[in-house]
Amino acid sequence: MNYKILFIGGSLNQTTMMHQISKYFADCDCYFTPFYSEGLIGYLAQKGILNFTILGGRFRAQTEQYLIANNLVIDYKARNQEYDLVFTCQDVILPKNIREKKLVLVQEGMTEPENFMYHLAKSLSLPRWLAGTSTTGLSHVYDLFFVASDGYRDLFVSKGVKVSKVRVTGIPNFDNAAEYLKNDFPLKDYVLAATSDRRETMNFENRKKFIQKVRKIADGRQIIFKLHPNENWERATREIEKYSPGALVYSDISINPLIANCEVLVTRYSSVVYIGMALGKEVYSDFSLDILQKLTPIQNGGKSAREIARIARQTLFSSSN
Repeated sequence: MNYKILFIGGSLNQTTMMHQISKYFADCDCYFTPFYSEGLIGYLAQKGILNFTILGGRFRAQTEQYLIANNLVIDYKARNQEYDLVFTCQDVILPKNIREKKLVLVQEGMTEPENFMYHLAKSLSLPRWLAGTSTTGLSHVYDLFFVASDGYRDLFVSKGVKVSKVRVTGIPNFDNAAEYLKNDFPLKDYVLAATSDRRETMNFENRKKFIQKVRKIADGRQIIFKLHPNENWERATREIEKYSPGALVYSDISINPLIANCEVLVTRYSSVVYIGMALGKEVYSDFSLDILQKLTPIQNGGKSAREIARIARQTLFSSSN
């Protein structure tokens, strides 16, 4: 019997994670889709109003380009097949047509802090998307939840996730930071600042203050700014040129080699901080270093995708006996 498995993408990080896991299901029929929704959210996405999210805009375009470039079979919105198993990297929004399937949730990276909206959404049973990724895992409709570290397991369980569903395996893209040390990026020993897309996602950020913080940390050393993939690059570049003249700015390249070659990494709320932590870099973040050390993903030489597939396969096959 050929099992049919759906992998739901989103950001390029999520999509590449799904692709890595799918490689261990070569004997199954694997299909892929960009992230999607229905109802009011689906309508707003269709109109382009949600282009700042994984439902559209640059995120959607990058995912579609990646799927096509890698010759992956696309079943947009899971319309054409009946699936035995579904993989997704987030459950803040779950399309209705996958909720009754065998469902596997894979942690995508750092989750947002538990702020006022998190507590409001949880206490009043409001839509989880109002609180963003801080509500990851709280749908409770998945069969398995694969997480990055023991620290994240404890964090999710403290929010109400059932420990019986959680498996600590590490997560693709964050489980082998050492591989990024072999790269051809020509610069070394600089201060690297990874910007955020908080303004694009309707959150407040004082970018001038962040740039000034980076300059103070650098104390005369070379500064490189790596712009967030979802950010307004033109605006961000103008701000950097104004408040940090002489800094280098990169946008459409992978940040991992830049982290590997830097001396100091400065972020706000970004999953890339874990690459810096794993490589022993001097790190600055809006999270405390003690918390980050507990949460840093397991480094297992890139074996997370294989382990996730192995455990999920057991779930798939055993449920079909």
